[in-house]
Amino acid sequence: MIKTGKEADVSLLERRAPDGAGCLLAVKAFRTAEHRMFHRDAGYLEGRRIKRSRETRAMANRTAFGREMLAGQWATAEFRALSMLWTAGARVPYPVQLIGSEMMMEFIGTPEGSAAPRLAAADGSTADFTDLWHDLVASLEVLAEAGYTHGDLSPYNVLVDEQGCVLIDLPQMVDLVANPQGEEFLRRDCRLIADFFHRRGVLAADAELLALHLGSLART
Repeated sequence: MIKTGKEADVSLLERRAPDGAGCLLAVKAFRTAEHRMFHRDAGYLEGRRIKRSRETRAMANRTAFGREMLAGQWATAEFRALSMLWTAGARVPYPVQLIGSEMMMEFIGTPEGSAAPRLAAADGSTADFTDLWHDLVASLEVLAEAGYTHGDLSPYNVLVDEQGCVLIDLPQMVDLVANPQGEEFLRRDCRLIADFFHRRGVLAADAELLALHLGSLART
């Protein structure tokens, strides 16, 4: 087990072929009917549509079946988000496999199984954090150009490896056009991440300017 959380647990898995070749993967299992569901999910789900009315009613009423559906929907949403963003060039874990409410993805860490630290725990000089800021903004620009914002961005949802920042925890990625609260989510994402970098002396970390910049990319 790498991480336990309110919405999902993440475990480390070694996948190995008969010839001995293998790699480490992270398996994220979203919580189901008997566990607490994704926090504030109603706001994130605005703009998403489920065609079958039975499933829609079940999720809205939080029946046992509906909660199972929601867990699977979050896993599917994150797998699709990672697939799109990885293809577009954002730094996210490579999505490997989806089975129900479990998603398998690239493990960000050492070959020995030590996970990369979260941005919140990163240490370094102002120059180091300035480089990380520009690296992270480059990935946020990829999201914005596709019409999305992270939706729950914080220093705890960004990993730091030798190459820079890696965005994680994306099941709630918000459509800036279809979701009527999209602009609000974007501003909150920018405020939380810019405040973190500003406290570490990064002069370029301006939440308002970042929100305006990303919003303009989403509208083009």
